[in-house]
Amino acid sequence: MKDESNRRTRLARRAAALTFLLTVALASTAQTPLLGADAQSGSPLPATSSAMDTFIATQVVPDLRAEQALQAPPPAKPKGPALPAEFDVATFEAIAQQMVADQRVPGMAMAIVHNGQVLSARGYGITDVSDAQPVDAHTVFRLASLSKGFAGTMAGLLVNNGNLRWDSHLTDYVPEFRMSQPGAAQQITVADILSHRVGLTNNAYDRDLEGYVPYRELSRKLAAAPMKCAPGTCYAYQNVAFSLIGDIVFATTGDFYSQEVSRRLLKPLGMNDASLGLEGIESSARWAKPHVRGKGGWVSVMPKSTYYEVAPAAGVNASASDMAQWLLAHTGHRPDVLPAPLLATLHAPLVDTPDQTRSSAWRRARLDSAGYALGWRVYEYGGHRVVYHAGAVQGYRGMIALVPDTDLGIVMLWNGESTLPTGLLPTMLDRALNIPSSLTAWLDPKIDPNIRYAARPQENSDAPGSTATRSTAAPQ
Repeated sequence: MKDESNRRTRLARRAAALTFLLTVALASTAQTPLLGADAQSGSPLPATSSAMDTFIATQVVPDLRAEQALQAPPPAKPKGPALPAEFDVATFEAIAQQMVADQRVPGMAMAIVHNGQVLSARGYGITDVSDAQPVDAHTVFRLASLSKGFAGTMAGLLVNNGNLRWDSHLTDYVPEFRMSQPGAAQQITVADILSHRVGLTNNAYDRDLEGYVPYRELSRKLAAAPMKCAPGTCYAYQNVAFSLIGDIVFATTGDFYSQEVSRRLLKPLGMNDASLGLEGIESSARWAKPHVRGKGGWVSVMPKSTYYEVAPAAGVNASASDMAQWLLAHTGHRPDVLPAPLLATLHAPLVDTPDQTRSSAWRRARLDSAGYALGWRVYEYGGHRVVYHAGAVQGYRGMIALVPDTDLGIVMLWNGESTLPTGLLPTMLDRALNIPSSLTAWLDPKIDPNIRYAARPQENSDAPGSTATRSTAAPQ
């Protein structure tokens, strides 16, 4: 910031000097050419014996060009191919509507973007079975582990700004951190944390976290946790250890992780409903309550604070409108915030996760390989790369997918412990990628994809890159 201020001061002084020289020159009888077509085109100015021309050519013009380069917007991303006719947004909206009919799932939110445009961002169903309010495009859901993509992106911004390196070591920022094997703590890098390669066994101390043990205590307990491998050499999914990235962000910026994410990501991207933490969701203008199964059906409960303790792993809350902007950014349409080289790094797999190819029917049928990048999973889905993550915490579920080949982004969020909506995502991916399959291949047999319904007209979204953002009160 100091260097930028000094540069602007120098530019102002040179502009003032130019004004003085122009005044003198215009009063003289010997006129010489000033800033003409050559300066505008970037071609070298003709040599002259005038001190004024020399000053302009060597001092003012380079600074003006540098200033213009700084102010110029990043180039727009070229559009991807058109989606196949089989990718029918109205059909997918109708399927989502059926999923909330008769409270099969209490409420849902879904956003679909393509080629930098929001095709759909809307809500379905209700926020709370005990106090039914319609879910709309601005109803906030808990993202659970979809939050990990925000952590990787937050770290990436610091790397992009030169404040951090992917190979920076954890103990350079958290010198007191220890692990059970000598020297292991000193080996862990930023990239290791964000790709679950810290060397621990799966989900270390998650049960303690669910038992309301504070994060700070659990991060110290990692000193006694059994290790699976040397850091950087194997994959094992984490929540507590993953959240060490928050400590690095604090040490790097001097500000809390949640505040840095809000300042550097949520606000610049226009994610105006989004927040972090339990207080964040409970203070939202409208938010979806979590639901668990009871004897008589769905029961709404208050969200637990447990996984909010690990904000980088599971601390973000957002609406369909917010997630549409997140999708636009991660499909490359907000280079002013997330430049293309950074996205390429964030979405590049660093470690294989073969267990993912066997964890559900659609994965077994479609995935050729699976890996983990920096807060994101990366699949080879029917020969196409899909950047993905899922999330689950008491009463909330979610899925997100980016398809670089078709410039497509999809997110689904719901507020009930149900697997019913999970088949909709591979259904949409099959249609987008022209993979032959029945429309109901991954869906509940009771879903009829031919049903349509009329949605209430809604206001246009004022968020960048959006078309009409629609929402509906779900008929029950």
